[in-house]
Amino acid sequence: MAEDLPARSPRESHPALSVAERDDDASSPAGDADELSGPLGDAPPGPPSVQPGRTRAAVPVAVLVCIACAALGGWLGFRAWQAHQLSTGHARWVQVARQGALNLTTIDYTRVDADVQRILDSSTGRFRDDFQNRSQPFVDVVKQAQSKSEGTITEAALESTNANSAQVLVSLAVKTSAAGAQQDTKSWRMRIQVEDTGDGAKVSNVEFVP
Repeated sequence: MAEDLPARSPRESHPALSVAERDDDASSPAGDADELSGPLGDAPPGPPSVQPGRTRAAVPVAVLVCIACAALGGWLGFRAWQAHQLSTGHARWVQVARQGALNLTTIDYTRVDADVQRILDSSTGRFRDDFQNRSQPFVDVVKQAQSKSEGTITEAALESTNANSAQVLVSLAVKTSAAGAQQDTKSWRMRIQVEDTGDGAKVSNVEFVP
């Protein structure tokens, strides 16, 4: 008589069901892993990535901007220095012309020799030579007449200039007297040429203008 076999459930007796159950059991960890990889299981986001291409392109632009700013600053500095030098040179021309005009118009018979020497010391070229040749007759006339003159600058302005000379217009009020008799004050205008020499700027020519 055949041995009785234990009873089997319908699920256990069907091979396809058994394989399906085994497949489901094997796939369950993957399903759990899918659930963990959801929004709550993801790793925290890292810092934003840097794009090397843009960084390398920004560096030359910054260098060019710095170079341009430095060049502009240097150019502006040079222009400021140049303007200062030009202004200083113009002021020097005018000052020499002013002093030359005062020397020519301020003469006192009691010190005429020193006054004439001051004119010679502040002049150059043909003008100096001509004045020196006429200086002694001039001194004699001043002493004989006992004349005095005093010039006062009323206005002075640069008329033109070049590399080593300039022309300056000078206006003066000149008060004169002779042998104690007071005379009226007169207005004079001079065009004075000033020239650079090895001994500084000096008067090289004088013209009286209306």
